[in-house]
Amino acid sequence: MPERIDYWGIPHQWGSPSILVYSVMFLAGAILIFRFYLRARLWWKVGRPESRWNKLHIRLYNLIKYSIVQTRVLRQKYPGIMHIALAWSFFIFFLGTALATIDSHFFKFLNGTVFSLYKLTLDLFTVVFIVGAILAIYRRYVTKPERLTYQPQFTWSLILLTVIVFSGITTESLRLAVEQPINGVWSPLGWLIAQAFLFTGASEMTLTNWHLGIWLGHLLTAAFTVITLPVGSLLHILTGPVNIFFSELDRPMGQLPPTPTGRDGQPVYVSMLNELTWKQILNGDACTECGRCQDICPAYGAGLPLNPKDLILGIREMLEETKASPKENRYDRSLLENPKLSKEVMWSCTTCAACITECPILVEHIDTIIEIRRHLVIEGMIDSELQDALTNLGQYGNSFGQSPRKRAQWTQEFDPPIKDATREPVKYLWFVGDYASYNPALAEMTTKTATVFNQVGLDFGVMYKGENHSGNDVRRVGEEGLYEMLVEKNLSALDRCQYQTIITTDPHTYNTLVNEYPFPEPQTILHYSELLAQLIRDGRLQFSNPLNYRVTFHDPCYLGRYNGVYDAPRFVIKSTGCELVEMPRNRDLALCCGAGGGRIWMEEGNIQERPSESRIREAVKLDGIEHFIVSCPKDITMYQDAVKTTGHEADISVKDLIELVVEAL
Repeated sequence: MPERIDYWGIPHQWGSPSILVYSVMFLAGAILIFRFYLRARLWWKVGRPESRWNKLHIRLYNLIKYSIVQTRVLRQKYPGIMHIALAWSFFIFFLGTALATIDSHFFKFLNGTVFSLYKLTLDLFTVVFIVGAILAIYRRYVTKPERLTYQPQFTWSLILLTVIVFSGITTESLRLAVEQPINGVWSPLGWLIAQAFLFTGASEMTLTNWHLGIWLGHLLTAAFTVITLPVGSLLHILTGPVNIFFSELDRPMGQLPPTPTGRDGQPVYVSMLNELTWKQILNGDACTECGRCQDICPAYGAGLPLNPKDLILGIREMLEETKASPKENRYDRSLLENPKLSKEVMWSCTTCAACITECPILVEHIDTIIEIRRHLVIEGMIDSELQDALTNLGQYGNSFGQSPRKRAQWTQEFDPPIKDATREPVKYLWFVGDYASYNPALAEMTTKTATVFNQVGLDFGVMYKGENHSGNDVRRVGEEGLYEMLVEKNLSALDRCQYQTIITTDPHTYNTLVNEYPFPEPQTILHYSELLAQLIRDGRLQFSNPLNYRVTFHDPCYLGRYNGVYDAPRFVIKSTGCELVEMPRNRDLALCCGAGGGRIWMEEGNIQERPSESRIREAVKLDGIEHFIVSCPKDITMYQDAVKTTGHEADISVKDLIELVVEAL
């Protein structure tokens, strides 16, 4: 009879299980690595080159922050707690297995109190996993949120994980039932289950054989799970951390990459699968299918064709279809063939960046959309309204098709005249923007802003006909050439000016000036809310008429999410004596008005409810709100119209931030 081997505290008349464990898990690990390699190599084989190896310390920090600590996941309580419970349980189980291996084969350290705490930790995280699994089952099979992907493989993955955990705790409980150690209570869950086994009256040999059988099942289930990771619904366990590690670090969110060039030096207008970068292809494989981007997307909520989750998964589908047909080797397939990547989908995006902000594994949706839009523009696959706007921008420097001489027509009522910054030095150069300059409905807001600047003695001027559209939205519809022309004209005009600071009332202009203009030297650029806040703090802007309004505030996407300016407008609102009540979706969760990304120049299409209308309905539900405050010219247009179309003209009024300032002076 073979020598009895003590394994997991129970003597078995069987050969050393270590050989079996290491053989099975080594084989499973090798298969995992090989299968993952077969998948990952396609990213580099199909996609364009892109360097993402710099700033390794930041990449490692992001890996810890987003992949291990999972800060983005926790932004939503229920799914966050659920996912953390499942993920962290397996982190601890993996660590526990590693420690047990070291203790068994290298040096003993799991003794006494350390061993008791080790066992207690594993037991506690077994309970944590059970809680997470119950939350997952309830969410996926009872509440069934629309945003989740429902496929059998998700069920099988949850079953496999549950079998691994339950077989593990059952193995431990059988050990406790046989050995009945003094410190068994340090495994409270295992100890309770052990009492149930003892209650059956089974013999020690029977319990020992059960232990062996369940332990083998535990081992094989774990090995099978490892082997299937690269091809199942748990793929994101591998690709998610990789995607986080290689996330964009060289550009701020508000800066788009230039049009890429091929090996021949010619521009690449992305339309084919192999014209995407390897990182854009990796985005598809990394997607966790959690649907958070879908939930927060204003285009999807409005009933437009765009679903950011499906868009990214469409890239994965095309890669898998290509892999499944190696004889065709069609890496040059048109992306537009996939309905999830159609031109209608691309033109639905408002570029609000809510999807990027919410994604737990840092998928970069917008870069891909803009690169495909560039191809659509080159091919003339755009609607007539957008084409008219781009034509006007090319001819007149503004989307209204008005003469550049009319840009500063709103200044005529001022005496003395507002300074022409191209002719005399000023401290503050006001880049007014198209909507604030040409839209008749906004003329009053523009003149009120200038009046406030005059009242506080601000030394400011404008560029009059020298100003052109800043190009932010031009670039985001994919017209890179026109954007560069507008930038060149504006930089030429700015070069003729003497100033210290640029100010603007338009967040879109603010974004592109801050993040994209190639100024020859650093610039100080302020949104007017930041300037007003500075003036209040310096005592230059003082209010004698506290308003006592109850108001709410809408965060513009290009001011808030893109550039992190949240506090300045709120400080100004409170300084005027208003009570600020936050919207349910505020700051980086704020819902887009629907005008960004050039959507304000496009046909609405088959829309169910405009994002601006949804936002107004959200505002009127707040208790006692009198005014809806905005700090963007486009927001004035979008929300004043939405108040009318939703029938809430008697319930709430839309005011620009400057109107509160004027009233409070």
